Amino acid sequence: MIVLGSAKRAQETRHSRTLANGFSFHRSEWMESGRDCAMSPTVFLVEQPPHSMLDPHFHAQNQFQVVKRGSGTLGPHVVGPGSVHYAGAFTGYGPLVAGPAGLSYFTVRAVFETGANFLPVERGQLRRGPKKHAVGAIHQPLSAIALSALAAPVRVDLIGTPLDELAAFAWHLPPFAPVQAPLPRGSGRFQLVMAGEFRTPEATLSSWESRYLSAGESDGACSAGAGGLQLLVLQMPPKAVEYAAAQ
Repeated sequence: MIVLGSAKRAQETRHSRTLANGFSFHRSEWMESGRDCAMSPTVFLVEQPPHSMLDPHFHAQNQFQVVKRGSGTLGPHVVGPGSVHYAGAFTGYGPLVAGPAGLSYFTVRAVFETGANFLPVERGQLRRGPKKHAVGAIHQPLSAIALSALAAPVRVDLIGTPLDELAAFAWHLPPFAPVQAPLPRGSGRFQLVMAGEFRTPEATLSSWESRYLSAGESDGACSAGAGGLQLLVLQMPPKAVEYAAAQ
């Protein structure tokens, strides 16, 4: 299963929302693939207003978050463009506090989910099982000049390593360089374009567009574009067996 996420789809779906607790934001859908309870990869962007705070909460699915623009904090961690955060199912995290320019970030899940369980009000909805939380160093998008000047591929590990079930890493690839990676495992792999162009058999993807491959799916013949490529790769671990029936 291969699914693409596009900027065009995001433009068509951008809308404002206000949660029951009063938190207001804009949301756009970059990748949609239905609501199947086993596999329905989704990528959406949250645009959080300046100085606003999203209270601590948890979800029933594993997820990554990737900061696109702005600045702020996630719990005790300072975040900015290129920051990567992972929270396993039923693992509390936050608060998310936006800086003076606001904070925009992608939420990335292999299985569709809607809503959030806010703490401490919904603590009773937590389930017993493993908790996993990880934050990578800020890894900002490269300039076009820096990309085109690359002489050889560079991998930057942000969370774990490419062979781990849970991993986040970035490829910096010179113009036209092939994109090579081991087969996806677990709940599949997401690829987000941070800068440059990503040429795939399905389409050429530009900044912040994305691609999902299910476990065992071959990448096919993929490469950087004429100006090089900075590609963020997110390896999604399988959901813990303790939570397998939870949606």
